[in-house]
Amino acid sequence: MQAVGLITEYNPFHNGHLHHLHESLQLSGAAVAVAVMSGHFLQRGEPALVDKWLRAEMALAAGVDLVIDLPLPWACSSAPDFARGGVQALEGLGGIGALCFGSEAGEIEPLQRWAALVDGYDEQLTDGAASLLRAGKTFPRARAELLAELTAEQGGVPPESPNDILGLAYLRALAALDSSMRPLTTRRIGAGYHETGVGDGQIASATGIRARLRKGDEIAELLPEPVLALLREGLYGGRQIVEERYFLLLLAELLRNRTELERVWLVENGIHNRLIEVADRAATLEDLVAGIKARQLTRTRIQRMLVAILLGLERDTATALLASGPRYLHLLAASAKGERFLAATRKERSLPLVQDFSRIYARLKRHYGMESKEYRLALQQLELEQRATRIYSLLTQAPHTGSRNRDFYRPLIRGKGDNH
Repeated sequence: MQAVGLITEYNPFHNGHLHHLHESLQLSGAAVAVAVMSGHFLQRGEPALVDKWLRAEMALAAGVDLVIDLPLPWACSSAPDFARGGVQALEGLGGIGALCFGSEAGEIEPLQRWAALVDGYDEQLTDGAASLLRAGKTFPRARAELLAELTAEQGGVPPESPNDILGLAYLRALAALDSSMRPLTTRRIGAGYHETGVGDGQIASATGIRARLRKGDEIAELLPEPVLALLREGLYGGRQIVEERYFLLLLAELLRNRTELERVWLVENGIHNRLIEVADRAATLEDLVAGIKARQLTRTRIQRMLVAILLGLERDTATALLASGPRYLHLLAASAKGERFLAATRKERSLPLVQDFSRIYARLKRHYGMESKEYRLALQQLELEQRATRIYSLLTQAPHTGSRNRDFYRPLIRGKGDNH
């Protein structure tokens, strides 16, 4: 039973994602679609619109067969680490024959050529970007300018769109990990990643859909029907985040944690003093982010830094986890076909796969041994995920009932039959 891997956020799942899913299955010839999906906090340094279980359920309803949680810190990292974590998760699951991602042109060969060029110039790009950072440029802009300069003789323009940059990161991760997964790409259609309007037909970006929701505009034509029904049910049930709560929790952490900020992941170059200064006067989340903004820092990096502060994610912990790769996989949702795939590929799995955390300590001990470095890293990953879930529960609109540690008791979401 062949499977294709997708690395996703589904925030929320929309018609563009459905197109990508169908194209991925067709291109790969696979019968099973496996999505590694960001959890409660996302790559751009933002909390997800709704919790990871509802987003996994929406993906399952749309035709995805398995949804695996992409854990922190990978889910909230820049393209290279986000891509590497996703590829490592798919490799750890086993049995995945191809990885399919979206790109502007939908052609794999040009992206492979650029990925090889970036690999060849990696040291020069890193060293050169440092000097441009001192001149006040952001790291992505400095790196893009250097790449264009270094590859001028090769012809063509280096990829600059978010989808293509992420595509390069996937290709580089596949190569670095010596992965057997075949890279495939589909052409992105509709609105771009950051656009808030509607693109071709009935396809808008997730950013655009969230903007419509904030304004109370209709989104029915932009989501597959079963997904829309689940999202509406979730919104009526208060499962969406409240930005004001996120802002107030961030402020509380910034004002309380002054002496410890320097140890937090991504808090570098004395920025902690500016964080405290801005927190003292910011009236909104936008005030906070805009006030911190410096020439060499992108908005996205600032937002990731704020997530790390909220979660108390220390630099040493994040660095160790990113260097190691995910130490276990959390299965959020599965169709009947997905469960058959898991049973058939069990011997190909190199990472422990859990449906909830109720027995995870015993599983990790058996797999790694209590005295191993890998076991300690797995516990750090586990503790971070529990913290993220508990804190996320404070951000949602609905009154809370039961334990906030939902990773321990939330059952696997099962499909009612075979997808696609």
